Formats: sequence, C-alpha cells, structure tokens
Amino acid sequence: MALILVGQSELWDRLGLQAYAAIRQRIDMQCYLPHLDRAEMGAYMKRHLSAAGAAHELFTEAAIDEIYRFSSGAARLVNKLCTHALIYGAQNKHRIVDDHMVKRVIQGELS
Repeated sequence: MALILVGQSELWDRLGLQAYAAIRQRIDMQCYLPHLDRAEMGAYMKRHLSAAGAAHELFTEAAIDEIYRFSSGAARLVNKLCTHALIYGAQNKHRIVDDHMVKRVIQGELS
C-alpha cells in the first residue's frame, strides 16, 4: 500500500514528534516547494498562462511586482492572486492586468 501525504511544513513538524516516529521512518521520499524569487515567479506565471492558451502578456511588469510583493513567491498565493486578478480584469473588461488592479484585488478580496 502506498500513501501520499500532502501538507504544509507544519505536517512535517508534526511528524517530527516522537509519537509519529514509525510513520516518519516509512517515508521514502519528500518534496519541498520553496518560495520563488521574482524572476522565477515571472517565468512560472508565463508558463501557466501559456499552458492555458494565452496568446499575449496579460500582466504588466508592475502587476507582477505587486504579486511578488504580496506572495513573497509562494506558488499557492501567486496562483490565488493571479486567478482573482484575471477574474477582476475580465469583469471590468480589461485586456491587461496592471498593478492598480492587483492592489485593488489584494485589498478587496485577499486582506
């Protein structure tokens, strides 16, 4: 039987307790997704948008800077903020998401 455990770093901290030593000893592989730096995050966003079929840039560089400032490069937060910003942009009939829109989404939906 194979079991896949997925969770935040707190899960690994919990498994570090003596009570879970038997489970920890049976873990064959562990992966950790570190925070992305600004350049990696921009490339990450471009890859996702390209895979989704975007034919042109959808975020200004200033918007990407704001996304990085909010998320600190955590992929989970990047994804969430980008999704909200794209929805906000589509609702307001904007073709490109700028930094002002990202700030508005952060203040209105994510703070």
